[in-house]
Amino acid sequence: MITMFEFPSPQHLLGTDSNGMDVMTRLMYGGRISLMVGFVVVLLETLIGIVLGGISGYFGGWVDTAIMRFVDLFNCIPFYPIVMIIGTVMDKMEIDPIRRIFILMAVLGILGWTSIARVVRGQILSLREQDFMVATEATGIRVSRRIFRHLVPNVMPLLIVQATMSLGSIIITEATLSFLGLGVKYPLASWGSIINAATNVHVMTNYWFIWIPAGVLIVLTVLGFNFVGDGLRDAFDPKMKR
Repeated sequence: MITMFEFPSPQHLLGTDSNGMDVMTRLMYGGRISLMVGFVVVLLETLIGIVLGGISGYFGGWVDTAIMRFVDLFNCIPFYPIVMIIGTVMDKMEIDPIRRIFILMAVLGILGWTSIARVVRGQILSLREQDFMVATEATGIRVSRRIFRHLVPNVMPLLIVQATMSLGSIIITEATLSFLGLGVKYPLASWGSIINAATNVHVMTNYWFIWIPAGVLIVLTVLGFNFVGDGLRDAFDPKMKR
């Protein structure tokens, strides 16, 4: 209690927060959680999108229609109201903070795979009529191998770019949810939950070191991943090669 809201000093380079905890240490641990959520959600979205988009694009017909209507159904789900309801339920059930992180990652992944599925479907629709796919069908290779061994690898460059660029938006989404009190809970920390201290006007106006460093880290991280995504897009785009 004595070390609450200490200003930056040699002992605490970014001061201490309302619980007397070192802000820099909280930022380092919060960065691990924010990045973990981003990478796991991107992986989950990509896996679901590849499977459903690959099946939809390869088979076409009623299978394609059914999966695309399923995608439309997911797109109609209001994201933030659903997350708010889930967050309220977890608060009421007093879910452990660590379990909350896994539930949050599952919810973000399940609600965010539709764009990747559409990208995979569109690419496979154009690739399945190519000569190499006719050759795989003529040689009797089974369907699952045609999709995941011959078609999906041709889509991977585009998926890598999409995943890299969506990583930044997922980190922002997690930070927004934690800022609203729907994400990571104390004693765990993420950059969004650290910025949550700025909801207190007194803290926001008098203790800049509590929330500004976390905001700067979010901006730099998102910018970094966006630059990487732009670079990968240019590298994989044949039109950019001279």
